[in-house]
Amino acid sequence: MSTVEFLYLSQEEVIIAGGLDMAAAMADVEAALQLHHAGDDLLPPKAVLGWDQGGRGLREDHINAMPAYLGGDYNMAGLKWIASFPANPHQRNLPRASALIILNDPDTGVPLAVMDGALISAMRTGAVTGVAAQYLARPNSRCASLIGAGVQSRTQLMALCVALPRLQEAFIYDIRRSRSDTFAQEMADLLDLPVRVADDAETLVRKADVLVTATTTSEPIVRHGWLREGSFYAHVSGYECEFAVIAVADKVVVDDWEQVKHRAAQTIAYMHQAGEFDDDDLYAELGDIVAGDKPGRESDSELIFFNPVGLGTEDVAVATRIYRAAQERDLGQTLTLWESPHWV
Repeated sequence: MSTVEFLYLSQEEVIIAGGLDMAAAMADVEAALQLHHAGDDLLPPKAVLGWDQGGRGLREDHINAMPAYLGGDYNMAGLKWIASFPANPHQRNLPRASALIILNDPDTGVPLAVMDGALISAMRTGAVTGVAAQYLARPNSRCASLIGAGVQSRTQLMALCVALPRLQEAFIYDIRRSRSDTFAQEMADLLDLPVRVADDAETLVRKADVLVTATTTSEPIVRHGWLREGSFYAHVSGYECEFAVIAVADKVVVDDWEQVKHRAAQTIAYMHQAGEFDDDDLYAELGDIVAGDKPGRESDSELIFFNPVGLGTEDVAVATRIYRAAQERDLGQTLTLWESPHWV
């Protein structure tokens, strides 16, 4: 029986292989959405391990397992195993998220690669919003506002700058002012875009042509009446806005409605559970729009709400590109799984 080996890639090697290329990540995500729309994928629901560390009935600390197969030119199976522990940064000097991605040959099932998944996950999450903004935001959007100054908002702003080249300024708000200050300075330098710190959420939202919320809050931050006419709102994380914010939107778009309902962790899912948002109220899944089956934005006055839950196929798409680039560039460590197996 032949020797089986797989490639291991550290986060640094993922970066060298193109992990920080946002335009490429957006192309991967767009392709994954088209394949998902065409049914050329396999996407079981996320499996979630959750801990109630604070005794408040809130499972804030969790690990998600996200298996997927993506067809087309990718033709790859994989799994993202990602942990989110919000207290890590300020209590343990560790990042909130840590992850591994495993890629498997869909013909033989043997593993091909194991790599850092935290960077890939953050990049593809930003890339999803970037792709959505290309179809759903006003092309002449000038101001992007973000709530939450973590890693997710960094990749969100990176993607918005690719999707909306006419952006002229950005605003950031976080409950920890020091995080906002650091974010503003670092992202302004990285993107050559003025990034200003807002004193409160309402002021920031009212300025926004494009709004992104990427937080760990368990209570709504965005209130009814704050969003401007014609704005685009990407609701990335949990319970981040009032029901009424969604109720007045001209179009409500998600990446996968069944996955959103299954995950049951975001405002729109709570709204559905409460009987205040029906299946028929959904305008489209993003893949419908990317594939051209439904129009995206149709006027400058439309208020469009977008809720991505995150699809494992998107992670597989980005990871496959990284894996193939690493092979071409001779990156990573080749590890032996077995040479002469006795127990398989």
